[in-house]
Amino acid sequence: MTQLPQAKYRHDYLAPNYTITDIDLTFDLAPARTQVTAVSRVKRLGNRGGPLKLDGEDLTLTAIDVDGQPWSNYELVDGGLLISGLPEDFTLKIVNIIHPDKNTALEGLYQSGEALCTQCEAEGFRHITFYPDRPDVLARFTTTIHADKSRYPYLLSNGNCIDGGDLEQGRHWVKWQDPFPKPCYLFALVAGDFDVLRDSFRTRSGRDVALEIFVDRGNIDRADWAMTSLKNSMKWDEQRFNLEYDLDIFMIVAVDFFNMGAMENKGLNVFNSKYVLAKAATATDKDYLGIEAVIGHEYFHNWTGNRVTCRDWFQLSLKEGLTVFRDQEFSSDLGSRAVNRIDNVRVLRGAQFAEDASPMAHPIRPDQVIEMNNFYTLTVYEKGSEVIRMMHTLLGEENFQKGMALYFERHDGSAATCDDFVQAMEDASNVDLSQFRLWYSQSGTPILTVRDDYNPELAQYTLHVQQMTPPTADQKEKRPLHIPLDIELYDNEGIVIPLQHNGHPVHHVLNVTEACQSFIFDNVHSLPVPSLLREFSAPVKLDYNWSDAQLTFLMCHARNDFSRWDAAQSLLATYIKLNVARYQQQQPLSLPLHVADAFRAVLLDENSDPALMALILTLPGENEIAELFSTIDPEAIAAVRHALQQTLAFELADEWLAVYNANQLDAYHIEHADIGKRSLKNVCLSYLAFGESAQADARVRRQYDQANNMTDALAALSAAVAAQLPCKDALMAAFDERWHQDGLVMDKWFVLQATSPAAGVLGQVRALMTHRSFSLSNPNRIRSLIGAFASANPAAFHARDGSGYQFLVEILTDLNSRNPQVAARMIEPLIRLKRYDRERQGLMRQALEQLQGLDKLSGDLYEKISRALSA
Repeated sequence: MTQLPQAKYRHDYLAPNYTITDIDLTFDLAPARTQVTAVSRVKRLGNRGGPLKLDGEDLTLTAIDVDGQPWSNYELVDGGLLISGLPEDFTLKIVNIIHPDKNTALEGLYQSGEALCTQCEAEGFRHITFYPDRPDVLARFTTTIHADKSRYPYLLSNGNCIDGGDLEQGRHWVKWQDPFPKPCYLFALVAGDFDVLRDSFRTRSGRDVALEIFVDRGNIDRADWAMTSLKNSMKWDEQRFNLEYDLDIFMIVAVDFFNMGAMENKGLNVFNSKYVLAKAATATDKDYLGIEAVIGHEYFHNWTGNRVTCRDWFQLSLKEGLTVFRDQEFSSDLGSRAVNRIDNVRVLRGAQFAEDASPMAHPIRPDQVIEMNNFYTLTVYEKGSEVIRMMHTLLGEENFQKGMALYFERHDGSAATCDDFVQAMEDASNVDLSQFRLWYSQSGTPILTVRDDYNPELAQYTLHVQQMTPPTADQKEKRPLHIPLDIELYDNEGIVIPLQHNGHPVHHVLNVTEACQSFIFDNVHSLPVPSLLREFSAPVKLDYNWSDAQLTFLMCHARNDFSRWDAAQSLLATYIKLNVARYQQQQPLSLPLHVADAFRAVLLDENSDPALMALILTLPGENEIAELFSTIDPEAIAAVRHALQQTLAFELADEWLAVYNANQLDAYHIEHADIGKRSLKNVCLSYLAFGESAQADARVRRQYDQANNMTDALAALSAAVAAQLPCKDALMAAFDERWHQDGLVMDKWFVLQATSPAAGVLGQVRALMTHRSFSLSNPNRIRSLIGAFASANPAAFHARDGSGYQFLVEILTDLNSRNPQVAARMIEPLIRLKRYDRERQGLMRQALEQLQGLDKLSGDLYEKISRALSA
């Protein structure tokens, strides 16, 4: 009988019996057979006895030596190696064989195109050699690589290059040494033939750091933006966080086959090529900004993740939540703070809130896991960032930076916990964060219910606040959290009313710490309009009975740009919910004229930032809309969103055209002002596509034909698909013919195909699996076609006949053995069955039970399926 995967629990953490202080790795590289020799300096810790347990999977052991002598007192066990009878302090030599070309899971050492590369986070190093594959064992790594020189002219690893030379039979060798102790998940090796973009950065202390970006041959003209982003990241981290880079060289390698976005290996970052390669003809504005953010994120890990790492994987948000906060601040400081904040909140509301309501609900510091790869989630990353942001809000920038400095002072060069971070913040600021710590251990999305009353005789306004976190799959009982609620009050002229009570000023961030609380404000001489949860000061759902007049007022008068956007979203939400109910009752859909007028006012406001206007005028996506409902009706949501787009297109037709024409640009520049204008122009085009068919078709076709950049070309293509214009097929075919040899560009085309509103889209997706540009071995292609269909086309995926579910079962059956990590990410829409009607739930359950019965079901899928079926 096959043993089911077992859960691991945070409270069971035990420090290792042994640690490794230094490891010398030698690789004799070849795709079909690589020999790995690991020579480690091992020390027993304290009086802990027992054998040395080393993790190892898919390894062929050939030799073990202890202090230079062959050692036979060992046992190969499931998942690793037990070595017994060892001295207190010794040198351990292990030789094993691995097969990179057969490694389709892309963990450990594997083949990406013609190159060899590694991915070791979270537990990939055990696929390279036998080792304590845990983040609290920190060693200094020396890596020597031997390989064929013509096939692999570049041999890269962590740290600084200290030696190298030629060998017989056309081979060569290189030795790298990393002076900083690190866990094995930060180990990296890359061997291949690349074009290299070189530059340098002078640190504030005057050191010159060599910068190198390695890309596939022929792609050097697409690496400049990544280099610019890297240098901006290094400069920003010095200026904002007082952190300087510590090695002599920083390298980035772009590979085509990668399960994640990028990896922060010390000194040698390995990136999905999606987040490195860009030029105007192939990358959109969104791609450029994404590259900037991800380059920043991985570079910032050098301190928040590498110099201070995690004690155990339950502490993942210690590095990821903090570093996401840092990359968001980086993007905000370099670009538009309001636009970045809105983009981040849309991810939370459209995806992370759904995760909180799913069978996989977990705190940002999980208490139990089966497969750690399943917890690289929006909760750990994005909600984790929000928890850091709330701390920043409560402490202020000055105290937050003091806390960061104390955190590094205490924990540099060690493996820390989330509690260590909060303690440093508390000690540096003298702010009590004891209740705030609950954010680390409590899952779910709190609901903040706000009601108000006004006493004109006392000139007194009161906010009554209740907080409640609904039960989640992993936790039934919830406790009140410390929630920072940022507010502003406006009089009827749009002037901000000072907050005060009993003669004292009141801070605009209210500390909500109880289940029920009231906040009283004096000297309020007329009924105010409240702006609540400004800047999205906490990751909560806000329940307040806005009137249309209040929301329209805030769209015009709120000083905070996020609040203007949020008011527009709330105004739309009112009529989305109303129209979904009408659709379900087979009643006609409608949108009041004053709502269209509110959007007309935004469109005609010449003083607003075009990028902000574009966001306000963009309808929420179907997944964002779904979070307005306890039971999701994907068919109704798609129909209502489509009807709203058509209505606004018709009501504001002249305005859309005028603003579209006013925001044309002759040349393409990656500057935030131009990005904003393009964004606004293309939002206008998306509405104009729903106008009179012949004019819309001609306009969209003209933009596509005349586009001098991918942003405008893809916007035209997207508009044609969304509105199902006559030119759609011809434009899609032309795009395919031009770009079919460029996988990253074709990913955009696959997404449009997969998210098309056309009937029969599933048949089209099936057909595209044999397309010349598609490969089920490449995670980017899988995400762009199958992932986009399942997660971004809910009306089609959740078809009432269950065809979408059965299609996903077929794909996951293949990926279960091919690439379990990708399979586990693909299954997310299927495990959220409780959010749908009884008929869909039944079909989703059948699909999950079918997968549960697979022979050799991976731990990645087992964990999610079992939790979904038992929820």
